[in-house]
Amino acid sequence: MLILAGTSIGQVSDVSRRLGPALSSADVIAAEDTRRLARLTSELGVETRGRVVSFFEGNEQSRTSELVDLLRVGYSVVLVTDAGMPSISDPGYRLVSEAVEAGIEVSVIPGPSAVLTALAISGLPVDRFTFEGFLPRKPSARDRFLKDVAEEQRTLVFFESPHRTEATLRAMRTVFGPERRAVVCRELTKTYEEVVRGTTHDLVVWVEGLEQGVRGEVTLVVEGAAPTEVELNPEVLADLVDRAEATGLSRKDAIAAVAQSTGAPKNLVYDAAHA
Repeated sequence: MLILAGTSIGQVSDVSRRLGPALSSADVIAAEDTRRLARLTSELGVETRGRVVSFFEGNEQSRTSELVDLLRVGYSVVLVTDAGMPSISDPGYRLVSEAVEAGIEVSVIPGPSAVLTALAISGLPVDRFTFEGFLPRKPSARDRFLKDVAEEQRTLVFFESPHRTEATLRAMRTVFGPERRAVVCRELTKTYEEVVRGTTHDLVVWVEGLEQGVRGEVTLVVEGAAPTEVELNPEVLADLVDRAEATGLSRKDAIAAVAQSTGAPKNLVYDAAHA
């Protein structure tokens, strides 16, 4: 069996109780960083008996065949990455795909997710969202990508490295507009967790004021695009109000938020919500 084991994104105590027994009983542990695995098992008080192999972006392709061969002859393999769930912007997809094709059972030990944690704490609509992972490193490719998703109406979630966060926020302000709501989630669940909310312009001003720049792991949550005017019929407006209320807003605040995000007159949104 191949087991995808979620690890903590911050506090080790957040991991599943199943993680320790899985690591101690595995025949093979494939780890993105074997040193981090050693720290993890030490903090969990777990002794591993199986073979530990590295499994990272640089050797994922060649290591996958080796691991699938071991799985075929009956070995149990546990895959762990540095933080969060394997294969979600981390190594693992190729191994899962080939294991499934080979008829090998695949199981998951759920764990913390930076995507869902950021969504939950963002205060932006969470009923529909899209995870876009890391943006391209090159500015031209990054800007093209942002333009491609600029009209996406679902809430957008991105991972970003700290040293590129300022440039990414500037690009989002340019492409999405200065009034698009966004949230920077930094060091989630860790000692120096920080959540900064505002418009894309607000966040650019915030990051410009940091003396030492952005530090730590960053997840960006961005409000989806407002529906086009063609779509602003009463049914659509009423649905948007319902979704806003589902995030915890009062009816009054939900109506105001929908009016602001869509550009529709507030009385039109009010009538649609109360029809």
